[in-house]
Amino acid sequence: MKPKILAFAGSSRKESFNMRLLAIAVSGAKEAGANVTLVDLADYPMPLFNQDLESEEGIPENALKFKRLLIDHDAFIIASPEYNSAFSPLLKNVIDWASRAESDDEPPLMAFKGKMAAILAASPGALGGLRGLVFLRMLLANIGVTVLPDQQAIPQAFKAFNADGSLIDDLRHKAVLELGWKLAITMDKLNG
Repeated sequence: MKPKILAFAGSSRKESFNMRLLAIAVSGAKEAGANVTLVDLADYPMPLFNQDLESEEGIPENALKFKRLLIDHDAFIIASPEYNSAFSPLLKNVIDWASRAESDDEPPLMAFKGKMAAILAASPGALGGLRGLVFLRMLLANIGVTVLPDQQAIPQAFKAFNADGSLIDDLRHKAVLELGWKLAITMDKLNG
């Protein structure tokens, strides 16, 4: 059975560098035989996590839809913009909502535990979002997601891409493709 991978970026900007980068990693995963679902978090608007809101109104519908996508997939490819040396508030918010249990008998962190992820970043800065990936890796590990040791960070993203969405630097382009490929192959081996 082919591994099912959910791919998303922690950016809702129309010309997001991270969405471009994500598309490359998705291509690598598909080349390795994975079934990949690419989603745009802009299609899942939700309020900032607030426990009072959750108590009064329940988990928002879009948060539930996104959580079900996470549950239905074996692994994730996450492209993360860097905001002031950390990952984006959008990415943190969707993870926070998806971590909430829908009932008292739901296992903790059901959408995340036992899953795998590949992480990558693109940023206008010189480090390419690397500092944000440190925090993202830590967060994912704390909620039960095993993150591949390899990652990619693309600096000066505003001049890193060709018009067709590929990376100008061929070696970096191949490394991002390979990251998606490695996740798919790893999941394939784990699934037997």
